[in-house]
Amino acid sequence: MISYVKIYGPPLLAALKALEKVAIDMPEVCIMDTTIQAAVGAPEIPGASFGAGDISFDTPEGVMAFFGVDNISEERCSNIISKSGESLGEYDFFFEWFTKPTMAQVEDLIEKIDTLLEPLGVKYTLTTK
Repeated sequence: MISYVKIYGPPLLAALKALEKVAIDMPEVCIMDTTIQAAVGAPEIPGASFGAGDISFDTPEGVMAFFGVDNISEERCSNIISKSGESLGEYDFFFEWFTKPTMAQVEDLIEKIDTLLEPLGVKYTLTTK
């Protein structure tokens, strides 16, 4: 299952970074967002592609550099970014669940998103399917 997020209003990049921070501490999901998708689909973007430039999503160091942290386990680095090929479509971000989430897990995700996005003043929708 995937929980898709559509962000309304600026600051979009700050909102995407906040959602990435949510995912770091949620080992039950992997993610994709518009910045990662652009980097994966456009290897000519220096510093943000699989295996090329300054940041490589294929190494723990590259993943930690992208997320701006230095304390993610090697296992988490290898599975935080979705490799399913699922498209974002009209959404800006998704959390792809490794197993079907419980209602409590989805509610916990919403609570975490609310907490991080409220100070930014952005609105969002979350669709899990």
